[in-house]
Amino acid sequence: MTEIIIEEDLDPKWEDCFDGMTIRYRDNQTILQVTLKDKAHLHGILNLILDLNLKLISVNSLEAG
Repeated sequence: MTEIIIEEDLDPKWEDCFDGMTIRYRDNQTILQVTLKDKAHLHGILNLILDLNLKLISVNSLEAG
């Protein structure tokens, strides 16, 4: 599982762009959680964030345990 944190709350009109991801909001941040298929999947998500002019804060691997 990977957690991607974006600055500010995601505009609801963009939520469909992140289909298949869990979207949460906390402290003026949007938290996306996704199980990545491969590195290309992550690259596609990061490109989408860039295309939407969103500010990426962090990408974190969440390990079970």
